[in-house]
Amino acid sequence: MPNTAPRAWQVVLERIEGDLREGRLAPGDRLTPERELATQLGVGRSSVREAMRVLEVLGVVRTATGSGPTAGAMIVTTPRGGLAAFLRLQVAANGFPLTDVVRTRIVLECDVAERVARDDVDLTEVMAILDAMDAEGLAPDEFLALDARFHQALSEVSGNAVISAMMAGLRSSIEAYTRAGAARLDAWPTVAERLRSEHRHIVAAVSVGDADGAREAVRAHITDYYTEVAQALSPSDAAEAAVGDAARVAVRSSPSAREDPHE
Repeated sequence: MPNTAPRAWQVVLERIEGDLREGRLAPGDRLTPERELATQLGVGRSSVREAMRVLEVLGVVRTATGSGPTAGAMIVTTPRGGLAAFLRLQVAANGFPLTDVVRTRIVLECDVAERVARDDVDLTEVMAILDAMDAEGLAPDEFLALDARFHQALSEVSGNAVISAMMAGLRSSIEAYTRAGAARLDAWPTVAERLRSEHRHIVAAVSVGDADGAREAVRAHITDYYTEVAQALSPSDAAEAAVGDAARVAVRSSPSAREDPHE
């Protein structure tokens, strides 16, 4: 039988997770010193250090070397960065099919569009991004960077921290794919102009409180561009493994890419 016992560093993670969940630890609290924690849990100090490295990467703790009141590990409040980093790593490692990532974006962003359309939100930053996208002479990479920021800004004004974090992770994960596709589109200026118009249409629906219209505008915007880019790429493109996989799926079944994920 395979050994299913947790590794020593996982024991440390589970202990800290339990303390956070039960309220014994909170942001701003310092963790038990490394030597003492290792003794309490019956693990080596190297295992405690390994767990701390994982928690630091995930944005749960911040560590400081030396001695005194500021040394050691402290719980910090950066869960968004940790979740976004986790998603980026999973997709980069081919943990999630790109088509699933895009469909998840549709679900998240449709919810965001409905929410911000129903609420009285400040769209100042969103409008500023749209104005920046109207600048002449933007290179495709510059345009797509602003495009990514537009979608992220909408998720942030929705007030849902989890969706905002997931959007950050998913959007950055497919950035290479969208750029690769844009480079192969024959009429990029025309495509860019259409995307500008679609962005304005989304914001217009949000501004007048048309939740259904905003939702549909977002769904069409994402699925249409995704399908267009995928079909412009060669299914055998070897520059990025996920690109070739996504292109093959989209070319085979592009009509299904337009399905509403809530149907």
